[in-house]
Amino acid sequence: MGTTRKTSTAVRKATPARATPAAAKAPDPEVVVNESPRITEPELKKKELIDTIVARSGVKKRDAKPVIEAMLAVLGETIANGRELNLAPMGKLKITRMKKTTKAHIITTRLRRNEPRQADPIDPLAQAAE
Repeated sequence: MGTTRKTSTAVRKATPARATPAAAKAPDPEVVVNESPRITEPELKKKELIDTIVARSGVKKRDAKPVIEAMLAVLGETIANGRELNLAPMGKLKITRMKKTTKAHIITTRLRRNEPRQADPIDPLAQAAE
């Protein structure tokens, strides 16, 4: 038993192109600038980190040091396990590559930080009474 194929004789009508309204313009492209890091100060060591946190928080050093060391240990374990970090205001840390060598565990990360928000200017006019 043979099968026959039905041929279509209908002609497709071309649909006219829709006109886009002037208000539906494409958004302006965002300019991305690649910056190379500028090293202006030496690396931050744990002692300097603890001293800075003590100065900024007003907590005694003997109280702050165990908390900071525990926090650094938790952050290190979290990154070693391959988990992402989302810690404001530091930013979002994403692991892009992990490589284990005989002497080290190399983890390549990306840190995304949002630009600091500028405070809204104070309205010099008084609010209307209701």
